[in-house]
Order: sequence, then C-alpha cells, then structure tokens
Amino acid sequence: MAKAGENGEATGREPTPAEREAEAFRKRRRGRSIALAVVLAALVALFYAVTIVKMGPGVLDRPM
Repeated sequence: MAKAGENGEATGREPTPAEREAEAFRKRRRGRSIALAVVLAALVALFYAVTIVKMGPGVLDRPM
C-alpha cells in the first residue's frame, strides 16, 4: 500500500535529506541505465552493419 507522497501526491512537507539523497541516486541510476541502453543499441547496429558489409552487395541479389 502506498503512503502519501509516494505516487507524486503533494504532502505539504519538505523531503528529508535521506529522501532527497535517494531521489538523486535514482536519477543518477536512470541516467546510467539510459546511457547503457544507447551504447548497447549502437553496438547492435554496428554489428549488424559490419555483418551486412562482410556479406557483400550480392546478398540482396541471390535467389531465395
């Protein structure tokens, strides 16, 4: 069960230092996760492109 303030509700009080620190930690972790996802997607695209280039231009012209 959620307490008041956990779902973005206004509680009318200032967050404690521990809550501010936890929120900052979550923001940093989210930023790192997004950066890692971008790097992983770039690596997948690179491997795909290298594979297509190594197969050569004739890969699209061969009979199926």
